Amino acid sequence: MIPQSIEACTLALFGASGDLALRKLFPALYQLDQAGLLHADTRILALGRESGEPQQHLAVIDQHLRLHVAADDLDDATLQRFSARLDYLSMDFLSAEAYPALADKLGRVEQLIAYFATPASVYGAICSGLAHSGLAERTRVVLEKPIGHDLASSLAVNDAVARYFPESRIYRIDHYLGKETVQNLIALRFANSLFESQWNQHHISHVEITVAEQVGIEGRWGYFDQAGQLRDMIQNHLLQLLCLVAMDPPSDLSADSIRDEKVKVLKALAPITAEQLGQQVVRGQYVAGSIKGKAVPGYLEEDNANAQSHTETFVALRAEIRNWRWSGVPFYLRTGKRMPQKLSQIVIHFKEPPHYIFAPEQRPLISNRLIIRLQPDEGISLQVMTKEQGLDKGMQLRSGPLQLSFSDTYRSMRIPDAYERLLLEVMKGNQNLFVRKDEIEYAWQWCDQLIAGWQRQGSAPKPYAAGTWGPAASIALITRDGKDWYGDL
Repeated sequence: MIPQSIEACTLALFGASGDLALRKLFPALYQLDQAGLLHADTRILALGRESGEPQQHLAVIDQHLRLHVAADDLDDATLQRFSARLDYLSMDFLSAEAYPALADKLGRVEQLIAYFATPASVYGAICSGLAHSGLAERTRVVLEKPIGHDLASSLAVNDAVARYFPESRIYRIDHYLGKETVQNLIALRFANSLFESQWNQHHISHVEITVAEQVGIEGRWGYFDQAGQLRDMIQNHLLQLLCLVAMDPPSDLSADSIRDEKVKVLKALAPITAEQLGQQVVRGQYVAGSIKGKAVPGYLEEDNANAQSHTETFVALRAEIRNWRWSGVPFYLRTGKRMPQKLSQIVIHFKEPPHYIFAPEQRPLISNRLIIRLQPDEGISLQVMTKEQGLDKGMQLRSGPLQLSFSDTYRSMRIPDAYERLLLEVMKGNQNLFVRKDEIEYAWQWCDQLIAGWQRQGSAPKPYAAGTWGPAASIALITRDGKDWYGDL
């Protein structure tokens, strides 16, 4: 049975022939259909610039569904029902003349969701076309990142959208916010006094946030070389994770209550001046190495590469939050391409007990950590100290996990993809998993200072071999404070 809060809608997907739509969005919509979470009257209109018969494009979507949806989740009944929802329209998104035809194709719709899986540079033109063809009044717009490449360009994009749509109908996607473990972070913190009472500078030593990718550029040189890892990952994904870790309890779970608290964190981030860059920020660029025993080229050796590029593929930094809760607690953030493994995790390191009573040689073992794994295996693990078992062990200590692995605990249930949750929340009209305009602005403001500092210095990123955890300077960044990156081999 469809929950009453999920209304019938028409979803117009701009950029339907792109990689994001074919690899993520259509499979996510299929999974929602299979789970019985799409209203029977919901329709999906795929919009692309490619001409040709609609059936040709719908056949491509079907091929990608069969490629990207697990075989166990494919069934003929759902495929037939889902295919019946789909239609395709070729149009030039930049042409105002194309939108009356879109309006005719849609007919009268009570609720239109316009998903922009396109470059941000065309958001304004699409919004203008929707408005001038009479489609804006009942429309929610979904914006994919990146929204701009700095504060000024971000403001321009957001202002272009805001001319036609109020903030209450704008949904800015950060797919990390749709992950099951990220949602559990809110429950873990605010539903358990065990953690929230300890969630401050009195009890937490430091926090690590790592988002590591094994892949390189994957044919996206043109985009990535203009962006770099700071713009591509830190400005959105890692700062959003930092906000969820560091924010104060919201008054309720409404969208603006949560986003108000995240904005407070971003406003409290201490600036990193050009003079501090050398001590607090490391940027790197991968050179040739090996991943899983296979040789891979360096960044400057990738297809269509500019051999003089100084774009960073790795960033590690030490951030501080200037407020009562986090005074003196460093947050270490790092992200890079061509890392030894694909890994996204948050590690909360708790302080040692104030008085140590066990054998001196065991003191280095004393450490409580809360490990929140976002990928590849979503789960939460609390590292605690216990006594070794056995009559001959005395009070010998061991470190072990109290662990919740979602894949092990919920074996009979598949963990939904982040896009499934986010698409569902758009259909419900719930904005609490989406990013507000001022969040983006404060994040860009903080990142712009780092970019400006690098430009003034004019130095090249530090090299690191593909398949390693980044430049040696990123290790020095944390060991300088007497700490280590958790789990690095």
